[in-house]
Order: sequence, then C-alpha cells, then structure tokens
Amino acid sequence: MSRPKKCRCINCSPNSSYFKPKGIPLVQLEEVFLSLDELETIRLADYEGFYHEKAAEQMNISRATFGRILDGARRKVADAIMNGKALQIGAVK
Repeated sequence: MSRPKKCRCINCSPNSSYFKPKGIPLVQLEEVFLSLDELETIRLADYEGFYHEKAAEQMNISRATFGRILDGARRKVADAIMNGKALQIGAVK
C-alpha cells in the first residue's frame, strides 16, 4: 500500500485549458494531459524563475518531489510541441 498523496499548494489557475496546433481539429489530435500541480511547477521554475528549493516550499512538497513533477511536466509539454499533440491543462487521467 502506497503512502497517501500529500496536499500541494497551487496558486495558479490557467486562463485556457487547451493548447493545440493551429488548423487541425481537436478530434483529430492526440491529447497530452497536464495536471494543475505540473502546471504550477512549470510556472514557479520556468516562468517565475524560482530555485527548486524555494518553489518546493511554496508548494508544500520536498525539493526532490518538485524536481520529479517538473521533469514529467516538461516532458509532456515537449511531447505536445514536438509531436503536434493537443495539451489539456488541469485534466486528471
């Protein structure tokens, strides 16, 4: 049995929940799902420019957990950009 997931502090809410390549209907695209905690790690590390330790403090998680979430989030965004997939934000799948 795994340990229960620790509550994370998320201080952003996206203005859009979808990004997709221009000119291709959404029904024809594969989707990549980005959770709100993954979006928050990208916001804190890449948009706000915080060091991982400071950003992890703000999310109430360890620095190692922050790094793992950020790596996964960056990989998903890169997958969407490189392979022309739709990026759905805030989805749990």
